[in-house]
Amino acid sequence: MNGAKYNQLRAMLAITKGSLRGIFRSPSAVVFSLGFPLVFILVFGFIGGSSVSVKVGVDRQTDTTTKFYQHLHSISALKLISDQPAAEMEEDLKKGRLVAILKVTPATSADQVQHYEVDIRTSTASDASKKMILMGMLKGVTTTMDDAEYKRPSVATFRQTEIPGREFKTIDFILPGQLGFALMSAAVFGTAFLFYNMRQTLVLKRFFATPIKRTYIVLAEALSRMIFQLISSVVIIALGHFAFGFTLVHGFATFLEMLVLSVFGLLVFMGFGFVVSSLAKNESTIPPLANIVTLPQFLLAGTFFPIDSFPGWLQPICKIMPLTYLIDALRKVAFEGQHLWNVGWDIAILTLWGVIVYAVAVKVFKWE
Repeated sequence: MNGAKYNQLRAMLAITKGSLRGIFRSPSAVVFSLGFPLVFILVFGFIGGSSVSVKVGVDRQTDTTTKFYQHLHSISALKLISDQPAAEMEEDLKKGRLVAILKVTPATSADQVQHYEVDIRTSTASDASKKMILMGMLKGVTTTMDDAEYKRPSVATFRQTEIPGREFKTIDFILPGQLGFALMSAAVFGTAFLFYNMRQTLVLKRFFATPIKRTYIVLAEALSRMIFQLISSVVIIALGHFAFGFTLVHGFATFLEMLVLSVFGLLVFMGFGFVVSSLAKNESTIPPLANIVTLPQFLLAGTFFPIDSFPGWLQPICKIMPLTYLIDALRKVAFEGQHLWNVGWDIAILTLWGVIVYAVAVKVFKWE
C-alpha cells in the first residue's frame, strides 16, 4: 500500500474497535468499572431509603388497651414485640437484639387524671443510640398526653418557617463518589495493564512496522477506554436516578455535564496509568503501584465520607488529591445544579494534575 494513501484515522478507529472488544471480554475490566460501583450504589441506595427502626419487647403484664400504649403503637419507627415468650424476649435483650423491654401499667392518682408507670429494662448489649431514640419517643408521648390532660399557659410561643428545598438523599452523596472511583480504577489499572502487556507481547513493536503513528496508537486506546467508561457511567447514573431518585437538577443537561466531567477525569487518571505501566518491572508489580495511586484517594477523597469529617491535620492531604476535585465537581453539578463554568476551580486543579502527570509520563513512558 502506498504510504501517501494510508489513512491514520481509519487505522486508529480499527485499533479502537479491537481494543474496545477486548475490554468487554475482560471480566476484571467489567467488575472494576461497573460491578463494584453498582454494588456500592445498590447497598447505600437501599440503606439510604430506609428509616431507623427501634425494636422493643413488651412485657406480658402491660395493659395494651391504655392510651399510653396506643400512642407508642402509633409510632412507625417503634417496633413493639408483644407475642414473644418471656424467656426468649429476655435472651434477645441480653444479646442486644432488643433495645429494651417495656412494662406499662396504669397507676391510681388523687387528681383524677390517669397516670402510668413505665418500667424500662435495657441491656449493655443494646445499641446506645437507639436507647436514646427510645427515650426520646417515650418523652414525646408523655409530653403529648400532658398537653392534652393538663391545660396550662406556656412561657413561649414558637413560629417555625420552612422554605422549600431539595431533599439531600444518601444516594446524592454516594453516587458521584462511586462514579469517580470507577473512572479512576478503570483508567489507572486498565491503562497500566494494557500498555505493559502490549510491550511484553510485542504488539507495540508490530504496530511500529505499520505506517500508523505512535500518537494515533495512544489515541485509539484512550478512545476505546473512554467509550467503555462512558457506557459504565451512563448505567451508573441511570440506575441511581431511576431506581433510587439520584438528583439531576437540570435533567438531561445535568446528565450530559456529568459525562463531560467523567471524560475529563478519565483522561487525567489515564496519565497515572501510563506512569505505572512504565515503572512496573513485571506484571505482579502493577497492582501495588496502582494501589499506591488509587487506594489513598478511594479512602480520603470524600468517596464515602465528607472531607470535613476527617481530622484537621488530614484534610489538607485530602484536598491535594485529584479525585477530591472530580467528585466535588460531580456533586455540585448533580445536586446543586451548577454548570461546568461554575466548577472552574475543580476543573483547574484537575487540569494542573493532568499537566504534571503527563509530563512525568512522557519522561518515563516506554514503547519497548
